[in-house]
Amino acid sequence: MATGRTHRPATRSRGIPEATVARLPLYLRALTALSERSVPTVSSEELAAAAGVNSAKLRKDFSYLGSYGTRGVGYDVEYLVYQISRELGLTQDWPVVIVGIGNLGAALANYGGFASRGFRVAALIDADPAMAGKPVAGIPVQHTDDLEKIIKDNGVSIGVIATPAGAAQQVCDRLVAAGVTSILNFAPTVLSVPDGVDVRKVDLSIELQILAFHEQRKAGEETPLETAVGEGALPSAAPRGAAADDSADQGPDGDVPAVMPA
Repeated sequence: MATGRTHRPATRSRGIPEATVARLPLYLRALTALSERSVPTVSSEELAAAAGVNSAKLRKDFSYLGSYGTRGVGYDVEYLVYQISRELGLTQDWPVVIVGIGNLGAALANYGGFASRGFRVAALIDADPAMAGKPVAGIPVQHTDDLEKIIKDNGVSIGVIATPAGAAQQVCDRLVAAGVTSILNFAPTVLSVPDGVDVRKVDLSIELQILAFHEQRKAGEETPLETAVGEGALPSAAPRGAAADDSADQGPDGDVPAVMPA
């Protein structure tokens, strides 16, 4: 079986926009649910609704994969599951290390969805000597002193950081120096990485703040920004029309991402 060190997804070389790549897991989740119910085909409208996008966007996304469906029939569910899984690199074995085995790290280690999606937790690493050898999710925790050897021995290219914020950058630097080229960061801090290293940040507090914003709007409460606008409190030096032109914040498909990656 191929490992994550010998092959990387072809999405960039094939020119697939990042906004489309971000939606592929949504399509795969919806298609997997259909496959589990033995549904053979699905229309673009049905699949778009299940994935939470509009059908025109879905058809455009699939055109990048070379999938156009059959008029009057729709898309073959099993073929799309395979095609998207292959595009995302999920038909391979991706060894992953999780650094920081506190409550969050332990929860991630126990998450059963990794294995079913092509990710194998190869090692759990923590700086606390008392954690060394302690099994979490059936995997013995190893000390950070051995991080570089663990990365090399397991051919790891994906690292998950679940440490406190103060330790995250140092851990990131060591992972990168050891050969890790993709990092999923759960620490509440922005990481600095060299070119060629991809970082995805998962910040639960930001997600909750966005939900709080929407809850406030649903409750009909006026936000401080709306109050300022209503009172004419915007700075007079702002260029005319600047507030209406948000094209600079839009993604390749004109989408304004809810959460920007680090």
